[in-house]
Amino acid sequence: MLNIYYGNMPEAIFNTAVYFKNVYEDEWITDPVAREMILDVDKSIVLDNAVIDSPVMGKIAPTELSGGVKTLILMKNERSKVFNASTCGDNCAQWILKLADMDELTINLRHLMNFGNGTFDIRIMNTNQVVHSMKELVPIAGLYV
Repeated sequence: MLNIYYGNMPEAIFNTAVYFKNVYEDEWITDPVAREMILDVDKSIVLDNAVIDSPVMGKIAPTELSGGVKTLILMKNERSKVFNASTCGDNCAQWILKLADMDELTINLRHLMNFGNGTFDIRIMNTNQVVHSMKELVPIAGLYV
């Protein structure tokens, strides 16, 4: 299940780019799920653990990926941490739900992310309510962001 805390959360890692730069491991980049996320969100192809082919920037290092992809990779690999998912755009929302389906995931959001028109199970930690659609999520999240 996905757990979301809306608003300021002191224990959340706010600057995910700096955190990623200092902790990521090469094998995180070549992991099949990471490769899919990088291709889907950044439209880039992982060539090896140190080189990614970006249609916009050419050959780049993993530290030059978008903030959203870096945060998704952190969420996948550092499950004991809570990350500021507001570094992610709505194009990351379905990946966040997929990661939460693999294993329980807690994130911090400081904006209203669009999780789409489908159904889902999200526990809003601020109120301990479980919601199953954007129609249920928006009024509660709107109280905090």
